[in-house]
Amino acid sequence: MTKRPGILFAVGATVAGLVTAAPSPATADTGARRDAAQLRWTDCGSASYPTLQCSSVSTPLDHDDPSGRRITLALSRVPHTAKTFQGPLLVNPGGPGGSGLSMAGFVASSLPKKVAAQYDVIGFDPRGVGKSEPALDCVPKYFDPLRPESTPDSPVVEQANRNRAASFARACGEKYPDLLPHMDTVSAAKDLDVIREATGSRQLNYFGYSYGTYLGAVYAKLFPERVRRLALDSNVDPEGVWYDDNIGQDYAFDARHKAFAAWVAKHDTTYGLGSDPAKVEEAWYAMREAVKTHPAGGRVGTSELEDTFLPGSYYNGYWPYLADAFAAYVHEHDEEALVKAYKRFGAVDAKGDNGYSVYSAVQCRDTPWPREWNTWRNDSWRVHGKAPFFTWNNTWYNAPCADWPVAPLNPVRVSNSDLPPVLLFQATEDAATPYEGGVTLHRKLRGSSLVVEQGGGNHGITLSGNDCLDTYLADYLAKGTVPRGRGGRDDADAVCAKSADPQPLTGRAAAKAARGTGSGSSGSTLHGLLGFRG
Repeated sequence: MTKRPGILFAVGATVAGLVTAAPSPATADTGARRDAAQLRWTDCGSASYPTLQCSSVSTPLDHDDPSGRRITLALSRVPHTAKTFQGPLLVNPGGPGGSGLSMAGFVASSLPKKVAAQYDVIGFDPRGVGKSEPALDCVPKYFDPLRPESTPDSPVVEQANRNRAASFARACGEKYPDLLPHMDTVSAAKDLDVIREATGSRQLNYFGYSYGTYLGAVYAKLFPERVRRLALDSNVDPEGVWYDDNIGQDYAFDARHKAFAAWVAKHDTTYGLGSDPAKVEEAWYAMREAVKTHPAGGRVGTSELEDTFLPGSYYNGYWPYLADAFAAYVHEHDEEALVKAYKRFGAVDAKGDNGYSVYSAVQCRDTPWPREWNTWRNDSWRVHGKAPFFTWNNTWYNAPCADWPVAPLNPVRVSNSDLPPVLLFQATEDAATPYEGGVTLHRKLRGSSLVVEQGGGNHGITLSGNDCLDTYLADYLAKGTVPRGRGGRDDADAVCAKSADPQPLTGRAAAKAARGTGSGSSGSTLHGLLGFRG
C-alpha cells in the first residue's frame, strides 16, 4: 500500500512521469481547532473499529431559511493520532441513501496507518438516512416478496407495477410533505459545509464513492475555495443525472451479467453449466422463466431473482456464491439454494427501506424526470431489446419519479476550474457508473487526474485489494500528488491492471458459503458498505 510510484510497474501500472502537488501537510490550512466547543464525541467503538467515536450536528432543513426548522445529522470519527494534522476527511459510500457511519472505520483502517493518522476520518449519515433525524421510510417492507413480474408482458402486469410505484410516491408525499422539498443533493452538499464548520476547519478533504462522487462534485461547485483534497471513486456522469444515467446502467449491467456468465462457463468443471457463455446465459434465463411460474420457496420470483444476481454486477467477489446457487437450482432444482442467496444478496430490511426512500426522494427531486408514462415505456422496451437482464427491474425501481409529488430542481452544472488537483478513479467495465461518466467528470473538473483500472468491472475499486490503485490514493492523501500525462490511454493519467477474478469456492470456503457466511476480504467489506443500489 505504501509503494512508491516507480515500483507500480510491478503491479501492472502504466504511469506518467509528472505529478502535481497540493499544499503540504505543514502548510495545510485547517484553521483554528474549535471542534471541542461545537462537537461532542463519545466512544462508540466496535470489535472491528475500536477507536470509532460518534457525535451529531444540527443543520437547517432549508438552507435558505437558516433560522427555521433544524434537523440532525449523525456523525462518526476515527480521530487523528499523528503530530501532522491535515484536517477532516469526510467519507461517503454513495446511494443516495447509503449510511456512512461505518465508512469512517473502514477507510481509516484500510489506508496506510501513517496516512490515516494525519486525518480525522469522519463518516456521516446524510439527511434522511439511518441515525440522522428524521429518517425516511415511506413504505415499510415495500420490497417484500413476492413483487409483480418485472417485465410487463401484459397490460395487467404493467398496470400492477405502475400502481405500485405511484402509490409509493403518494405515500412519501403524504408522510413527509415538509421534508421532501429539501431532500436533494444541493441541500446535502450544504450539509457537508455545516459539518466542515463544526469541525473548526477552513477547508475540507473529501473521499466519496458512487453517488458520493456527485455529492462531492456539487460541494466543490458550491464551495470551491473550501476544497483542500477531493478523491472520487466510480464516478457518476453529471451530464445524465438521473434518467439518462439509469438508461446507461441498463446496458452496462447487461454486459456485466454476460461477464458473469462467461466466468461460470470458464469454470464449467465446477458448475457443469456448459463452457459456452451463451449457453450459460440461456440456462440463467430458463431459471428465470421457471421461477416466474413457480417462485422458489414461494419467495423468489423474477423480480427477487434479478435482485439476487444484481449485486454480482457490482462486485465479482459475489460470483462464486451466486454461481453455486445457480448450479444447485439447475442441476438439483434446489429452491432453498436460491432462497438463501436471495436472503443474503437480494432481500431488503428496514435499513434498505430507509435507503430506498432517500434514494427516491433525492433522485426524484434533483432533476426533471419524464411525466408521460409512454416515454418510460417506449425507452424501456427499446433498451430491453438489447439489454434484458436489468432494464425493466430498473425502470420500476425509479418509476416513483414519474409521479413524484414535489416539483423537480434543475441539475447542477459541476464544471469547475477553481479547484486544487482532484483525483478520480474509474474501472473500464463498471456497470453502476459506466466508464464514460468518469471521463466526462475528468473533463469537467479542470486539472483533475484520472486513474483507470483497465478491464476492471467492480463498482468501488480503491481500498479493495488493488495495490496500484491504493498507492495513488495514499500518495494523494499524504502529499497531494496526482499523476499527470498519458497513462497508456488518451483519457487517463495513469492505468492500473485489474484485480484478479475470483476462483470457485472449495474446501472451507464452500462450507462457509453453505452456512451463509463468506469472505472477510477488504473487497467484500467495502461492497457491504457502499450506498444503497450504488
